[in-house]
Amino acid sequence: MMQAAENRMVDVGGVDLHCRVDGKPGARWLVFSNSLMTNLYMWDAQVEALEQDYRILRYDQRGHGDSDLPRDPCDFDTLANDVIQLMDDHNIGHATLIGISMGAATMLRAAQLNPGRVKSLVLCDGAAATPAGGAAAWDERIALVNVGGMDALVEPTVNRWFLPGFVAEGSLSLNHVRGMIMSTELDGFKSCVSALQDYDFRDGLHKMYMPAQLIAGAADGNMPTAMRQMAEAMPKAEFSEIANAGHLPCIEQPEAFNAVLKAFLAQHG
Repeated sequence: MMQAAENRMVDVGGVDLHCRVDGKPGARWLVFSNSLMTNLYMWDAQVEALEQDYRILRYDQRGHGDSDLPRDPCDFDTLANDVIQLMDDHNIGHATLIGISMGAATMLRAAQLNPGRVKSLVLCDGAAATPAGGAAAWDERIALVNVGGMDALVEPTVNRWFLPGFVAEGSLSLNHVRGMIMSTELDGFKSCVSALQDYDFRDGLHKMYMPAQLIAGAADGNMPTAMRQMAEAMPKAEFSEIANAGHLPCIEQPEAFNAVLKAFLAQHG
């Protein structure tokens, strides 16, 4: 039997992080981490599909959603520590960590630094290192928001993340994404961009012995190739591609995404 969902704030080193627990008490824990410019509600379709069988913790990365703004620019060691501190606060000994885009890098780093806390790992549309030219691309986006605010990033981001047909449909889920982008605090965006501009965790991939499922939208540029290579470098990783999806397949193709996720969780339960 599920109990009512619980929203709360957790103090992590002086920064209050907003988190939510759903699902079945006493069941296996899943912890979800959101992408840049979104919040924990980006995972609604996954929670709906999994809450009967799992206990689910999701949270807003610092500077996003209802979490506090960081005092300083972020790095992924800090973002990874946020995950572990939230697990400690909820008395979670170990869990399956699931992250997408910036959340994938966060969960990758959390697993590298705390392998004993990770039962298994799911990484979606996220790289193990800043791509070539990535720092400059982020500088261009920061320049854009310095002039036009976060509103200036809404349509460019939506059109970069999703296929044209999905954008043209104008679904409720797409409008939900637009709202998450617009509501992201400018300073929160800039702080987390600093983490994305300069990181490289490739050297540690061969030491990650937990079961791992890597997923990428087939239309997400070079991401399928990068994630396939990442999976090949990890001892117990598998890679799956989601057809007709871009950067956020959990939103664009939730049924296909959930099928891969459920199969992996069942196999490594």
